[in-house]
Amino acid sequence: MGRRTLRKIHPELELSQHLYQLDDLSPPFSAEQAFGGEAPLEVEMGSGKGLFLATASAHHPQRHYVGVEVSKRYARYAAARLAKAKCENAIMIAGDGLRFFHEFLATQSVDAVHVYFPDPWWKKRHRSRRVLNQPFLEDVQRVLKPQGRLHFWTDVQEYFETTLELIEQVTSLDGPHQVIESVAEHDLDYRTHFERRTRLAELPVYRAEYWKRGVEE
Repeated sequence: MGRRTLRKIHPELELSQHLYQLDDLSPPFSAEQAFGGEAPLEVEMGSGKGLFLATASAHHPQRHYVGVEVSKRYARYAAARLAKAKCENAIMIAGDGLRFFHEFLATQSVDAVHVYFPDPWWKKRHRSRRVLNQPFLEDVQRVLKPQGRLHFWTDVQEYFETTLELIEQVTSLDGPHQVIESVAEHDLDYRTHFERRTRLAELPVYRAEYWKRGVEE
């Protein structure tokens, strides 16, 4: 499923508190500096239109959320969603998520990592471009706190199965743990727009959760 045209953002909507450019930041990333205080931190790799960030941050105001999106126009759109909702505990970063994880996130600084419906790069010659690769998974394990969580969902069975095999090979994360599909109560009661489109089309969604062990092996 390809990406659809984005709605226009109101020109008077102020985005400066919700949209950051990765190239303008200096490592390490400081949640205290970004949000003005300490709280559990969750990071989404590839936020798209920002539905997960908007929903999760509204439901869990005591937690901090950071979304990273390589597409600047999608990052801006997601930031506008947060700004419109006057969200104070979530921000968007426009830039390379792999670089953000590797260069900007400190070891054992993140409580949860979310990766939902990443680009499957269907052609075999392009699969090296998949975001769920060995360096990224190693960074996920590094940045997660003990008992931290990795959430991975996709609508591509082959991507799901090969990623689970790779996680087993290159990390010591505990899983995969089953994730039960919840019943949507309204049109936006989905984790992402891709999940909504997939489920409304009555197609399967493959979900897994991993936990970082309390003591590193």
